Amino acid sequence: MRRTVLPAEWAPQAAVLLTWPRKDGDFSETYPAVENNFIEIARTVTRFEPVWISCESGLETLQQRLLKAGVRPDRFRIFPVPSDDVWARDHGPITVLRNGAPVHLDFTFNGWGGKYAAGHDNRITRRLAEGGVWSAPVETVDFVLEGGGIESDGAGTLLTTERCLLTPTRNPQFDRSQIEEKLKDWFGVQRVLWLRHGGLAGDDTDGHIDTLARFCDPQTIAYQACENRDDAQYRELHAMEAELKAFRRLDGTPYRLIPLPLPGAIHDVGGHQLPAGYANFLIVNDAVLVPTYGDPMDGVALERLRAVFPKREIVGIDCRALIAQYGSLHCVTMQIPQTP
Repeated sequence: MRRTVLPAEWAPQAAVLLTWPRKDGDFSETYPAVENNFIEIARTVTRFEPVWISCESGLETLQQRLLKAGVRPDRFRIFPVPSDDVWARDHGPITVLRNGAPVHLDFTFNGWGGKYAAGHDNRITRRLAEGGVWSAPVETVDFVLEGGGIESDGAGTLLTTERCLLTPTRNPQFDRSQIEEKLKDWFGVQRVLWLRHGGLAGDDTDGHIDTLARFCDPQTIAYQACENRDDAQYRELHAMEAELKAFRRLDGTPYRLIPLPLPGAIHDVGGHQLPAGYANFLIVNDAVLVPTYGDPMDGVALERLRAVFPKREIVGIDCRALIAQYGSLHCVTMQIPQTP
C-alpha cells in the first residue's frame, strides 16, 4: 500500500529554496533594500542548512555578494532560471514523501487567481529539475494550489482556509468536499481543518494560512491575534480565534494555542495598509526565523515563539523591505525536506 506524508515544517530539511528578486521586477524602486533583505535571509538560513537560489541574471555578482556577506560557499547553489516574482512558497514544489522517497508536486501557479503574471513562475519547479537541483521526480498536478495555502502537522492533519482554496479564481470546477478528497489523496492526510474567518489588511493571496495560523508541533498552533477592538482586522481575526479554539486534535483534545501580537499598521507610499504579521515565520533545522518590522511588538512575538520552540534558536529578520510587496519571510522561502 502506498504511504504518502506531507512532512511538517519542523521535519529535517535538505535546503531552503529562494527565488531572487529581479532589478526590473516589482521591487525595482527599492531593489537595494530588498536584495539586502534577501541576503540576510540567505545568510541566516545557511547558518543552519543550505539555500538553493534561482536567479534570472547576474549570477556571478550575486555569488560575490553572498560570499562577502559571510555565506559559506558550500552552503549555497545558484541556478539560472527566469522568474516573474520572488514568492517561492507559492511557485516552488510541495514535497511529499511517498513510501519514504521524496516526490516534488508541481501544482499550477496562476498568480493568486490571475492577479499577476505567473508564466515563468509556474515553470520554475520544472526548470530547476532540468538544471539538476534535485533528482527526485517532479509530478505536475493540474490544480491551482500555493504552498502558503496549506499547513501540515506531519501526522495526518492539514490546515487551510476556505477563502483561499474555494475562491472561484482558482479551481471553480470543484466544491469543498471534492477539494478535500484531493488534498487527502495528494498529501496522505486523514482530515482537513478549514478556517472560515481570518485575514490581514492588504493581503492579496485570498487568505493564505501561513499569514494566519501555523502548526508548531502536532499539539500547538501559533496564530495571528488582534486585541484592539478598534482595529479593522479585529472582527475577522477574533472570529478565527474562536474557530481555532473549537478545533480538536485527532485524539479529541484541544490544541495549545499561542496568540501572536499584531504589529502596528504599516502602509505603502500610496497609503495602503500592508499585511504585516508574525505568523509568517519559517522553521529551519535548529532554528525559527521570524519576520520583524521595527515595531515594539517584535520582541513580544520573538519571546512567545521562543517559549514554543525551546530547543531552537529564535532569530528575527527585518522584513520591512519585503512587506512593501504584500509578503513576508515565509512567503519567499520553500523548504525541501530531507530524505529519511
